[in-house]
Amino acid sequence: MNANDLPGEGASLWLETTEETDYGSLETGVDVDVAIVGGGIAGLSTAAELMDSEKTVAVLEADRVCSGVTARTTAKLTSQHGLKYDRIRSRFGRERARQYAAANEAAIETVAERATTIDCDFRRRPAYTYVSDENDRKDVRREVDAARSVGLPASFVEEVPTVSDAVAGVRFDDQAQFHPRKYLLGVAEEIAAGGCDIFEGTRVTDVRPGSPCEVETEGGTVTATDVVLASHFPILDPAGYFARNYPKRSYVLAVRTRDPKPEGMFYRSGEPYFSVRQHETEGESFLLVGGQNHKTGQGGSTADRYRALEREARRRFDVEEVAYRWSTQDYRSVDGMPFVGRAAPWRKHVYVATGFGGWGMSGGIAAGRVLAEEIAGDGSEWADAFDPGRLPPLSDLPSLAGENANVGKRFVEDWVSKPSKAGASLARGEARVVREDGTPVAEYRDDGGERHRVSAVCPHLKCVVAWNDAEKSWDCPCHGSRFDYDGTLLGGPAVRDLQKE
Repeated sequence: MNANDLPGEGASLWLETTEETDYGSLETGVDVDVAIVGGGIAGLSTAAELMDSEKTVAVLEADRVCSGVTARTTAKLTSQHGLKYDRIRSRFGRERARQYAAANEAAIETVAERATTIDCDFRRRPAYTYVSDENDRKDVRREVDAARSVGLPASFVEEVPTVSDAVAGVRFDDQAQFHPRKYLLGVAEEIAAGGCDIFEGTRVTDVRPGSPCEVETEGGTVTATDVVLASHFPILDPAGYFARNYPKRSYVLAVRTRDPKPEGMFYRSGEPYFSVRQHETEGESFLLVGGQNHKTGQGGSTADRYRALEREARRRFDVEEVAYRWSTQDYRSVDGMPFVGRAAPWRKHVYVATGFGGWGMSGGIAAGRVLAEEIAGDGSEWADAFDPGRLPPLSDLPSLAGENANVGKRFVEDWVSKPSKAGASLARGEARVVREDGTPVAEYRDDGGERHRVSAVCPHLKCVVAWNDAEKSWDCPCHGSRFDYDGTLLGGPAVRDLQKE
């Protein structure tokens, strides 16, 4: 089956229903109090929180604001993140679970307040996490107990609306959904009007900590007292985040159905997860169906992931049409908690926000408040829950070792394995990695017949990239950097393109 034969238009609903921005790129050096690397939900939320502090702020975005991971979410705005709170309580204690809950609940209210002036399709909805295996019922009961113990609106349910295979679930009331790009474009307008500089098309290539810090870009150097790394994965990694975070991709279909639309947000716990929610925007109603998650650069054909998701959607709903499809990537920390705060104890003026594990809507907004309070010197009441300097619990050490062993295994295998023979024919739409004089080379022949050849070695930490047949990209199976078929960098932690061959 041809990888081009995929369901729906390859585009994000959020991008297709909003106008493109044009804030202009940085053309010369600037001097500010706070430089924020990344114009997604964490970066723009941090800038918005800093607006009351009288600090000068610059947001530096490599592409367009809210065009990356934030524009490819299912946009659930909830404190319910799967079966989360029992794990937090058992690993870190009830107080950190309470902080995490409070931070994410406050994020919902932040959007609710701004939605009075920003039209972002904000709707209150209940959220359900459910299980389909009777053996997991006890896990749901423990989750309900843990969530209620930290003040969350959780209840145990035997039946989940629209879900026929649920044996038990946890329901959170007063959760929400929204249009993330409408929301953040409104936030961007507000902070720009308030004096925040937003630079698009401005890729950061280096960060030099100090007093002051220097942020190197292709358009000039930004000098700042404090720097926030909110670029999905920090390009400056003083504390080994590459070993404590791992990248996962997942897939979304926006479908039109003949069924009554479910009034809620639904998430099946487990691997792979399955997610459903309804969204109305621009006079149309869609069902957003997500899942099929796997580690980036691993897991076989990504085109097959879309097909599997479409089959499950059609099995569960009376699908009239698949309108859009898109994929996304997020980083999950080994212990399941985000890293938000000072990047390392010895980097006094560099801050980080990463590892949201697929729950970056509420998490990114909460991160903005935590970072702004830390930068202001006030300290955050939620800081302990997000502390980047925390040590993993003993129970997570096997998982930490396993993830890093997986990276090491891929690195060694990809370097010593024998790739396809160089010079062999390459069909249109086909890609491969070959070895020439001991060096891996990535080749792709496009639909027009032109062959594109680039180095297959990721410039981050020298892993060999793998082909993503659905997105026609080269993805690093170690730490998640992604490159277009011609080697152009799509997303870090790498900061350079693949070298042309």
